[in-house]
Amino acid sequence: MPSEFLAKPARVAIVGAGVVSPLGFGLGETAEALRQARDCIAPVERFAVENCRCKTAGQVSDQRLFRAAERSQHPERLHRAALMMIAALEEALAGAAAFSPELTVVGTTSGGMTFGEQYYRAICGHGSGSRLPSRIANYLPQKAVADAQEAFGITAPCQVIANACASGTNAIGHAFQCVRSGRYQRVLTGGYDALSELVFIGFDSLQAATAEKCRPFDRTRSGMVLGEGAAVLALENLETARARGAEILGEIVGYGISTDNYHLTQPNPNGDGAARAMRRALDDARHSPAEIDYINAHGTATAFNDAAEGRAIAELFDATPVSSTKAMMGHSLGAAGAIEAVISLIALREQFLPPNINFERGDPDIDINIVANVAAAARVRTVLSNSFGFGGTNASLVLQAA
Repeated sequence: MPSEFLAKPARVAIVGAGVVSPLGFGLGETAEALRQARDCIAPVERFAVENCRCKTAGQVSDQRLFRAAERSQHPERLHRAALMMIAALEEALAGAAAFSPELTVVGTTSGGMTFGEQYYRAICGHGSGSRLPSRIANYLPQKAVADAQEAFGITAPCQVIANACASGTNAIGHAFQCVRSGRYQRVLTGGYDALSELVFIGFDSLQAATAEKCRPFDRTRSGMVLGEGAAVLALENLETARARGAEILGEIVGYGISTDNYHLTQPNPNGDGAARAMRRALDDARHSPAEIDYINAHGTATAFNDAAEGRAIAELFDATPVSSTKAMMGHSLGAAGAIEAVISLIALREQFLPPNINFERGDPDIDINIVANVAAAARVRTVLSNSFGFGGTNASLVLQAA
């Protein structure tokens, strides 16, 4: 990046936010679900799971989701992921009047995977996929973003980041750097992923998914549960936002990344990669660990992931409240970091700690302060949000109150 863009880093404001997840549609419903510690994981409805170990997931209501199709000129062509993006973008733009993005950066892992499944089955069953050309056209990972932008007349170029479960967080981190550098004044960012049979069965085959409740950081944790959703943040140079009278919802102040290079699916057991990402985010924000009021953990409820993240948190922090909200909504992969960034923003704005539900017994090897089972009122000024993915892709964000 040219040196002139780094001379005086800009502060980066969040001027709009939207979210769709199993917790609900919008920040208000999401905040209420978090306060009520609502378990939104239910039996899978979209495809057959009788031969799977795991039979549950966090799912978004189709009935409500399809209302978003009204904004599209070709609703019959849209993937569910596009509908999620449209609903999240609508909320983000509604709260960010006169926001005209110069760039869009979005994370995903599955793209329009279910359309690919349908096309493949058409070929296998009939010898030709010629009757389903729209499935291929709408399969591409950028298509859901393009559909959402088209629905609102946005023509900004789009960048898609796909690096496992850190995709959403890295998309936001990259967008944050774009604005802070001075290269851009306004950037849309976030992440999306819709539940896919191929991905669901893949995780089940890896024995990473559980047949039981999702119990992040619990001694009896037995695996993850998948989810789906989308979240969008409108980022803007703070001075520009103030000059035009925009409402400032919060700020992003730090971003850190690292790579383990330890194993294809498992994190380094000592938590070194996670610790480096968190430390770099703190250094980037010029904050000490003691200044973090809440940590939204990656917390997938798998044995290795929680142990590594727990060790890293314990190494850096002293009794800082920690929770994984995946126990309530499942792990939405490329969307997870974006949704959890919005949850972190809600914690800052509503001044409470989201709960880590299904927590019964602490793991003696994980010495961290879990926000167990119920939301707690608290003074929350600064939040750290973690996302750690396959292949050792680690990313952390630091957000602070407006």
